[in-house]
Amino acid sequence: MMPEKLFKVIIIGDPTVGKTAFVKRYVQKSYSREYKGTVGVDFALKIIKVSETETIKLQLWDIAGQERFTWMTRVYYKDAHGCVIMFDLSNKNSFLNTLKWKKDVDAKCTQLDGGPIPCMLLGNKCDLPQRQIDQLDIEAFYKENNFIGWTETSAKDGLMVNDSMQFLINSMMGQYNDETDQPELVKLSGPNPENKKSCSFC
Repeated sequence: MMPEKLFKVIIIGDPTVGKTAFVKRYVQKSYSREYKGTVGVDFALKIIKVSETETIKLQLWDIAGQERFTWMTRVYYKDAHGCVIMFDLSNKNSFLNTLKWKKDVDAKCTQLDGGPIPCMLLGNKCDLPQRQIDQLDIEAFYKENNFIGWTETSAKDGLMVNDSMQFLINSMMGQYNDETDQPELVKLSGPNPENKKSCSFC
């Protein structure tokens, strides 16, 4: 039988930043304009064939951003291997609140060596013309708060959805294979300023 690795990834952030749309785009390759708030947590599974002999099962936990569900986060975060913290590029408060989410994860999730789990910072809705957060502010924030990388995404258009998740998978795989050996990764650090529409990273 082909060996399988199971990774649990939590997707967190304020309400309406696009977490569910992001998961749906990544897993089902589809997008819906209809908004339906997540109640508690939703689950999705994506199976990735890494090679002829290796398969990854990615268990995605799409966690509600509403305040009334935050008391359950310790249960939802349990045994997570990686994390995506998402904000809306057109909503500055959602960006400011990512610090609260990061502190919550760091307090409740640790690796075997006691360090924080790999965490990606994603600025969603880069397809919208109006934006309230400067790229330089995001760059400084991700460095100061121990994220493994950041980029802009569009769940609507599918921009940087697969790339950002692959980056997180590579990080988790590197720690799974050898806790002392960091994976060789392309630096994921924001979009190319010359081509914002592509939402690609440098």
